[in-house]
Parts: sequence; C-alpha cells; structure tokens
Amino acid sequence: MIGYLVRRIGGALLVLFGLSLLLYGLFYLAPSDPAILTCGKGCTPERLAEVRHAMGVDDPVATQYAHFLQGLVAGRDYPAGPATRHCPAPCLGYSFETDQPVTALLLDRLPVSVSLAIGAEVLSLVAGIGAGALAGLRRYRWLDRVVNGLVLAGYAVPVFLVGLLLLLIFCVQLQWLPFPTYVPITTDPLAWAQNLLLPWVALAVIQTAAYARLTRAGIQETLAEDHIRTARAYGLPESRIVWRRALRGALLPLVTLTAIDLAAIMTSAVLTETMFGLPGVGQLLVGAVNQIDLPVVVGVTMLTGVLIVAANTVADFLYAAVDPRVELR
Repeated sequence: MIGYLVRRIGGALLVLFGLSLLLYGLFYLAPSDPAILTCGKGCTPERLAEVRHAMGVDDPVATQYAHFLQGLVAGRDYPAGPATRHCPAPCLGYSFETDQPVTALLLDRLPVSVSLAIGAEVLSLVAGIGAGALAGLRRYRWLDRVVNGLVLAGYAVPVFLVGLLLLLIFCVQLQWLPFPTYVPITTDPLAWAQNLLLPWVALAVIQTAAYARLTRAGIQETLAEDHIRTARAYGLPESRIVWRRALRGALLPLVTLTAIDLAAIMTSAVLTETMFGLPGVGQLLVGAVNQIDLPVVVGVTMLTGVLIVAANTVADFLYAAVDPRVELR
C-alpha cells in the first residue's frame, strides 16, 4: 500500500509539472504581451518598462518559468514601486484587472462551486444508481424501457433549458423557492439548501442519465459472471446477491466518472452558475476570459488540473473498497 501510494503521488506530481509547463507556454509565452495588457491603454514606454520589470517578463524564459514554479511552491516577491509585496504559496500571481492575488480570488469563489458540485453529485448518484439498478434487474421489461427513455431524454435536454424551466415553474409560477442566491452553509444551512436546490437539479439531470446507464449495463454484466451463478447455486438470498455482489461490481466504473465529474463541476459549471447568478469559479473564469486576465485563467486551469489529478488518485484507492477483487500494486 505504501509503495503504491508513493508511486501514485509521484505520478500525480509529474502530471502537474507537465501541466504547469504547458500552461505557462500557452498563456505567458503567447504572442500577446501580458505587460501591455496590464498597463492598459495610454501606457507610456517608461511605464511599460516598469510593468515589465515588476512582472518579471523582461527576464529570460527559463528564469520566468523558474519564478513561476517558485511561486507555486514557496511564494514569490513582486516589486511594487519602492516596496515589495510578498505573494504566499501557492502563488498564481495577481489579477491584471483587480490587482488581487489569484489564489485569494479562487478561495473566495471555491465554496460556492464546492457546494454546487457536492449537492449535484449526491442527487445524481442517488437517482442514477437507483434507476440504473432497477432497470438492470428488470431487463427488457416495462420499467427498463421507461428508464432507458428517461436516460435518452436526460442526455438530450441541455442544462440551460432545464435551468430556465425550473426557474419559471418553481420561482415565477408556483413561487415555492426563492431566486437562487448563495448563502454560506455556516450562516443558514436551510437557506443554503433552498437556494441551491434548483441548480443542483439542473446539473444532476445529465449526470443522472449517465450514472443510470452505466449502472444498468454494469449490473447486467455482473449478473452474468461465474461468481454470481456460484452464489445462487449455494442458495444465497437473491437480495444479498444483488446488493452485496452484483451492485458492488457494477459501481466500479462509476468511481472514476464520479471523481472526474465532481472535480470538473467545481471549476467548469459555467452555464449553471451564470444562469442562476452564483458567484462561483465558473463565473470567475468567464470574466477573466472576457477581460483577457491571464493569471486568473491560468489559476482556474491549474486548479482544475489539481482537482482532477487528485480525484483520480482517490478513485484508484476506492476501487479496492468497492470491489474486493481489485488489488493495489
């Protein structure tokens, strides 16, 4: 176990190093000059030279990337006129638009995205696994056909249409729920859940369809394996065979998909956050792209990479917990 953990962490660090190298090359070494973007319109040559020096873009490329890595690991000092300001690790630089630390901007928006992602994933897993299990156990019967029809509908309906219908029905017509505004869970847990319920449902529609389809296929495949026939031959109760053997084997593909979806929602639920007015990481990314705010774009992309790599590493360890046939080597 220790050796496997060390190998996985080492591999994850190498992937993140490659990601940082790729991002730096794509964004900071692009034809557009970040110093000009920061300096703005009407920038004099003298002021442009000062901005270049403060940002470190007048250094050689290798030195710039070394400073970039140093900021991620140990922090970095930035010239600010006659003084120097320190950006603590993990330092992703300062926003061109607001001159605030990118890390602080991400940490300010991350609770909204985490709340959105966790709620949507819980709803998706409960509904998707439940529907897929029922369909898989009643293959080619009416319930199986109903679930397949709902799955196809879930794939076909876009998120923005689902969100718009939910707002019109529950906020405008019935007035059962308030228009979503983010309330921290530490302030009022009930208001936190009420305001996020509609975004959760809107995001969960497509994910529920994917989870139901995978669960259905996994249960049908697992029920045809030899160990299930052996368990039935020994006279084990059908409920025990289904829930403790067939379902555990069917859930294995969901582990990786759930981990990736959870990490992706935290940083890329742009449509949902925009439609419901939630100040999450997705909205931060949209604003940064519109303003060509490269440090924020790089910060969000790095955060996405870290979350996905970490989620995949955790998923590898969960394999053994879900399916005892899996060995970590």
